Amino acid sequence: MGHIAIKLAKAMGAEVTLFSRSKGKEEDAYRLGADNVVISIDDAQMQTVKSTFDLIIDTVPYNHDVNPYINTLAPDGALVLVGYFGPLEPAVQSGPLIARGKSLTGSLIGGLEETQQMLDFCGEHNIVADIEMINIQDINEAFSRLLKADVKYRFVIDMDSLNS
Repeated sequence: MGHIAIKLAKAMGAEVTLFSRSKGKEEDAYRLGADNVVISIDDAQMQTVKSTFDLIIDTVPYNHDVNPYINTLAPDGALVLVGYFGPLEPAVQSGPLIARGKSLTGSLIGGLEETQQMLDFCGEHNIVADIEMINIQDINEAFSRLLKADVKYRFVIDMDSLNS
């Protein structure tokens, strides 16, 4: 979902920064349209973007510490969770939220009208998902890779492989 968020934000005219825990994503991030990349486990890099962002769209699909990202929000900025539905640990520190008017919120997919608008926007701007095509015979390997977080974007099963 993160790679689509980069493409959408860029097409909407935003300056886009990718947060990543690993250095291996910079080349892809710039290819997708990011203007900047911040390695979130690098304290020095995180300090350079403190109180910078008006909006952070968090697409991480598992529990993670959002506190370092809240510190990068500008006053009245918002961090929107769209990838994870569950308890956040460690606990969210409310001080930075309250003191600077920051928001932590979440969002689900829109209704039919909003979904159609987004599909139309994607069509107009040639925004498509990056995928890795796999054969159905490789589904067990794909699942193992998924469990190891060794998947860059999305797996798509080649339906022709069902006949093989």
